[in-house]
Amino acid sequence: MKNIKVAAIAINQTPLDWGGNKLRIIQALQEAEKKQVQVLCFPELCISGYGCEDAFYSPFVIENSLKILFEILDQTANKVVAIGLPILFKGSLFNAVAIIVNKKIVGLIPKKVLAGDGVYYENRWFKPWELGVRESIELLNPLDCQKIKIPIGDFYFDIGGIKFGLEICEEAWVAQRIGAQLAQKGVEIILNPSASHFAFGKQEVRKRFVTEGSRAFGVAYIFANLLGNESGRIIFDGAGIVATNGHIVLESKRFSFQDFEVFDCVIDVEGNKIRRVQTANYKPELGHTEISQIEVSFNWNFLKLSKKDNAVVDNSSWEMSNEIKNEEFFRAVSLGLFDYLRKSKSSGFVISLSGGVDSSVVTTLAAYALLEAKKTLGSELFEKKLSYRKDIGKILKEKSWLKEFIHVAYQATTNSSKETKQAASFLAKALDISYYEWELDIILNHYTETIEQVLHRKLTWAQDDLSLQNIQARTRSPGIWLLANIKNSLLLATSNRSEAAVGYATMDGDTSGGLSPIAGVDKAFLNQWIRWCAEKGPLGIGSVEVLKEVYKRPPTAELRPQGQGQEDEKDLMPYDVLDRIEREFIRDRKSPKDIVECLSVDFQNFSNKELALFVIKFLRLWSRNQWKRERYAPAFHLDDESLDPKTWCRYPILMSGFDEEIRGLESLYLS
Repeated sequence: MKNIKVAAIAINQTPLDWGGNKLRIIQALQEAEKKQVQVLCFPELCISGYGCEDAFYSPFVIENSLKILFEILDQTANKVVAIGLPILFKGSLFNAVAIIVNKKIVGLIPKKVLAGDGVYYENRWFKPWELGVRESIELLNPLDCQKIKIPIGDFYFDIGGIKFGLEICEEAWVAQRIGAQLAQKGVEIILNPSASHFAFGKQEVRKRFVTEGSRAFGVAYIFANLLGNESGRIIFDGAGIVATNGHIVLESKRFSFQDFEVFDCVIDVEGNKIRRVQTANYKPELGHTEISQIEVSFNWNFLKLSKKDNAVVDNSSWEMSNEIKNEEFFRAVSLGLFDYLRKSKSSGFVISLSGGVDSSVVTTLAAYALLEAKKTLGSELFEKKLSYRKDIGKILKEKSWLKEFIHVAYQATTNSSKETKQAASFLAKALDISYYEWELDIILNHYTETIEQVLHRKLTWAQDDLSLQNIQARTRSPGIWLLANIKNSLLLATSNRSEAAVGYATMDGDTSGGLSPIAGVDKAFLNQWIRWCAEKGPLGIGSVEVLKEVYKRPPTAELRPQGQGQEDEKDLMPYDVLDRIEREFIRDRKSPKDIVECLSVDFQNFSNKELALFVIKFLRLWSRNQWKRERYAPAFHLDDESLDPKTWCRYPILMSGFDEEIRGLESLYLS
């Protein structure tokens, strides 16, 4: 038995934060030393930050990344460390992983398969390394100005008799996995440094490829991921997974509020060797090879440690919940909001709280972002993370400290109802946050009277319905922005993805804000989530019963006179139908005719004519509202159905309106 202790490092970095990134790496190395960890896998590009984007083109980014690489070497005594950084070689930029053994850089492995879909644009900045190519690179050590030659390319490593290889993030997600070639070389441990964004249900996919990789390749497989809201839109869950012989031996907690986590476990290297010998179809590669070995001397201290302490998620964890999507939403957005708050150095959050579902969800998540951070970090570390607020120590001594961080306002017009006002005030009281309310009719009347004088006529609901609705929504923007500016706080927009799809939002009204945390999720999910949160709630938190006040009435913008009975779904269509159309049309690229056929199976309470009319309405609204989607505040990426045109779903601002497709539906279903 040859037991060694390995660790997947989750680390919350910030692009271009050279001092902070270096400090967190060193602290993680020091924590690993205390735990007697011998093999550490850090995430991809964690020295520079993964989300540097076009800053990767700047020479100083490469220079500073290399400088930090050399500066951390002294902390790697008696360790094998894999850590990611950008490398410039022969005029091209590569996403590389440095392998450090006992304070020495022994090789650089550039990524061969780049991520170029969805939120990923690695091909914009990096070149893919060619399979089988092996070179050497000359690096200048900035600490002593000495030049050193280091192998760079398609290598694996024999380190003290144990063979290591790398699958870097995307290389494990493709059909022709790099690990298959490594297995033929007798590699015993595969390290996977990743920057794998959070999306609903994605953890199960990761667990499958890690587990299957360990079984099929006959290796111990170590997957490490970034943590937190690194650069604005993408949230990393910090998942660490270790599997050996087809079994998970470590599955870490996710969505930690810590700066870093060292997820360690014990593996038996000898066990994988025995497994490969016993596997009848395991066939080593003989003779010529495209991958070369780098041999490094290293004295392993095989440990007399039990594997009983390996941390596999137990049945009591929220990870085992039957409502995992609800749990993930709560934890991902809470962590995303807290990181956005502190990294933007904002003093708090400001929200226009209408008493409806969207603004109530945003308010609840904003409050719990701070409550959960304080609970899990402890007061001292929580205070340290928010120390840019000079009054933070004084604030945290107050019983109602959350009132200093979250400010909400109910902005009423004559069309607002008592029910939504009550729902807003009850929620603010239950969460113990600062609540304000004010009337807008004087300001609103001034606007309408001014335009009436210009037009020489009265504005009426019969003639000016949409304009009168929009001016109400826009009148709410200046005051809430003023409050946010005065409080030096981040204004959170409250629009959802369903509204973005069809433009059912007023630009410079309910879209006002610096961050739009729920713009990546659909209204049908939000309607379901708020009920779950009110009745059951996240594990360890419990129900937020006051949210029941929010969904007593059907969703409504409350922009028309109350006697008209305005409801969102009457203006648009049922939200579950809308979201299904969006999914079929945008994600699955189906034709309008095929969409109607799909809907007819699952929505049999509607006729084909009604379903066709829903699809026609969606197509017309989608095509005329791309400009709105272009102007939305940054949104969290939470699933693989995003409409964000900056990172996921690109459509032209000017398009035909799908006239031919609509005529086809009309001839089939409406004639």
